[in-house]
Amino acid sequence: MKRAVYAGSFDPVTNGHLWMIEQGYELFDEMIVAIGVNPDKRSTFTVEEREAMLRECTTHLPKLRVVSFENQFLVNYAQSVGANFILRGIRTASDYEFERTMRYVNSDLVPDIDTVFLMPPREIAEVSSTMIKGLVGPVGWESVLRQYVPAPVHRRFIEMTLKG
Repeated sequence: MKRAVYAGSFDPVTNGHLWMIEQGYELFDEMIVAIGVNPDKRSTFTVEEREAMLRECTTHLPKLRVVSFENQFLVNYAQSVGANFILRGIRTASDYEFERTMRYVNSDLVPDIDTVFLMPPREIAEVSSTMIKGLVGPVGWESVLRQYVPAPVHRRFIEMTLKG
């Protein structure tokens, strides 16, 4: 069985993340989306909110598992769930340099787990969670944001700004 883990902070989930998840779902027998929790990092959404958004965005993928993990290397988490692949996205040259290094470190730690890299289509390649959060606020942000995030995420941002 080909089991893969696709991990990230998903704060928030973007159309790029969703593309990666859908591609992984087609490539592997089992796909696990894992929210990596970093207690030192200030998040916009709680882990529970991110899990809920991921589940809501992926209802069309019935066998997908959405989980969270903390205080361990991704490759060790992948090993603990019996995954033999880690799925990673590469948007830019700097992503490539970072991911290439991590692939070698992961291989040193757990040689049996391979990393698979996917490159998203150009129209979503520049989308990042940081960019998304930077769009919120100016007049008209709601319509701009809609282009880059799934509907459940868009709705959460609107709800969040209405609460103030």
